[in-house]
Amino acid sequence: MPSPFPGMDPYLEDRALWPDVHSSLITYIREALQPQIRPKYVARIGERIQLAAVRHSYVPDVLLVPPSREPGPTLAVTAGTLVADEPQKIAFLDETRHVPYIEIIYRDTGDVVTLIEVLSPANKEGDGREQYLQKQAELLDTQANLVEIDLLGYGKDTILARNAIVTEPADWRYRINISRPQRRNELEFYAVPLRERLPRCRIPLRPPDADAILDLPAVFTRCYDVGGYDLLIDYSQPPVVSLSDTEATWLAAWLQEKGVRAEAA
Repeated sequence: MPSPFPGMDPYLEDRALWPDVHSSLITYIREALQPQIRPKYVARIGERIQLAAVRHSYVPDVLLVPPSREPGPTLAVTAGTLVADEPQKIAFLDETRHVPYIEIIYRDTGDVVTLIEVLSPANKEGDGREQYLQKQAELLDTQANLVEIDLLGYGKDTILARNAIVTEPADWRYRINISRPQRRNELEFYAVPLRERLPRCRIPLRPPDADAILDLPAVFTRCYDVGGYDLLIDYSQPPVVSLSDTEATWLAAWLQEKGVRAEAA
């Protein structure tokens, strides 16, 4: 069963589902672009490691180490000498996030021509946001194109267009932006409301080569179909992510129209 939504499915913004969605998007974006850019360019999946503060962890914060079965060494006790009780021991786990991205390289030299980032909650909140903004700033000092795909309607804005006032359309929720090294002072972006389909995006290469075209609607459909999300999502309930009043009203009416949610009594 396909997603009932015309574009992005807000139920997939759920933090429990997003890691799988994110990995699928990266895989199928590379798959969609590769035939267009060969043989001059190659799209590769890279991975960086982000350390996360324990307080933001989604994995156990500590590992309990059982006490040894062997008795510990005994200390001679003399009058007036205290002997410490043996403590239990724990080892703290440093959580790491493996963050995949896509880089398009120029085959002859191996130079990175374009970096494609699909944002995750870790990029938009807490320490991870600062790490991402630093990485973003470093990339802007290079000759590489940057494409940022933000399909999460929550968290603090991170993509380059965060300082721009987007008034059209007024109800946009998702955003994709493109920064080219030849025109860093000019940003291209797509602002997408919940009610509209995802855009077919330009993916810049090295001039004078024409842009590749990322068919994001087709990529999303493939992610949804292969991921089996229709078996995991209960559309009779509201999504766990926050929606504006306008979005919530539209969503309820749309799902009723599509027959996946009963009309309110």
